[in-house]
Amino acid sequence: MRVCMVAYSFYEGDNRVRRYAETLVRRGDRVDVVSLRQNGQPAQGIVNGVRVFRIQRRVVNEKTKFSYLGRLLLFFMRSMVFLSVEQMKERYDLVHVHSVPDFEVFAALVPKLTGSKIILDIHDLVPEFYLSKFKSSDRSLTFRLLTRVERMSAWFSDHVIAANHIWEKRLHGRSVKESKCTTILNFPDTEIFQARGRTRTDNKFVILYPGTLNYHQGIDIAVRALALIKDQVPEAEFHIYGSGEQLESLRVLVKELGLENRVFLKGTKALHEIASVIENADLGIVPKRKNSFGNEAFSTKILEFMSLGVPVIVPDTAIDSYYFNDSVVKFFQANDEQSLADAMLLMIKNPELRQKFIRDASEFVSKYSWDVNKGTYLNLVDSLVRSPRGRVTAEKT
Repeated sequence: MRVCMVAYSFYEGDNRVRRYAETLVRRGDRVDVVSLRQNGQPAQGIVNGVRVFRIQRRVVNEKTKFSYLGRLLLFFMRSMVFLSVEQMKERYDLVHVHSVPDFEVFAALVPKLTGSKIILDIHDLVPEFYLSKFKSSDRSLTFRLLTRVERMSAWFSDHVIAANHIWEKRLHGRSVKESKCTTILNFPDTEIFQARGRTRTDNKFVILYPGTLNYHQGIDIAVRALALIKDQVPEAEFHIYGSGEQLESLRVLVKELGLENRVFLKGTKALHEIASVIENADLGIVPKRKNSFGNEAFSTKILEFMSLGVPVIVPDTAIDSYYFNDSVVKFFQANDEQSLADAMLLMIKNPELRQKFIRDASEFVSKYSWDVNKGTYLNLVDSLVRSPRGRVTAEKT
């Protein structure tokens, strides 16, 4: 089978896209990926058997709606040209398009017209993502237009993948039939996220956040929470890995709070490097805000922490309360820095409690690995490609 993945992201750091692509390659399929390029990267290369075409540079520094949209549109045009040219050379059996944005799926117009099956994989609901990123209203004209684009994109696709069950229900209500939509969580890839042994030997207590530095992720809440308890836990440090729109404001906040020697902005790392970083942490933290987007966005970081034996603090959002309970994670009241500070202090001061969370989470996460659940995706792909009308009966996750 010949497959193309299209994603407005950096392939090396996008575990969801990599997991799909490398799983297909391991079973003998040929996979191309169309993605973004970071400074210093070649325009194309091979990563674990996957041919990666990096067709556009990106620096994550968009300040306005128009600068963000402009880059999306440029990627859309370039990816459409790439797919059209490659399709004429040798037909793709499947084009798997990853959203954001939803309309990127129309870049596969020529493959669609010439017989390829099309999957739209909705990592984030674009209308809600827009509300969070630009602090807009769900009554705005833009929100209604984005909902219309979502509906059209789902119609164009042969099948839609939702990133969690709450969003699947939302999509059923406004954009896609139940028979045409499957939920596949962002499961950790056990080829990457498996314990290999801690290597840290210092006496520090490392609290860790690895991920995008967007407003809805609430990293500033965690920084303020540490400031509240820093004198009670002088051994504690907060290590932040990632990049995003909040990077500079976080630097300013750290300086304002006098936490230069306690909070460290470490930049980005490749997935296999992040796995080692996580395993060497003492406590994971997911401080998302409980707004319309963060309240429902599933964070795979939680499962990654669990897979590597690191206890984790999470907010009492709708999505986290849907999948987890207080036997496997330590909840705090979302958006509340004092509540988070109290949870951090409790976990830092109680090694026995941390060990209990590690034990219970280890049993829980064994059911939520990619190895256990990848059959859902492979069955979906095979059924879709074999079916002349794109109708599938994939098992729901």
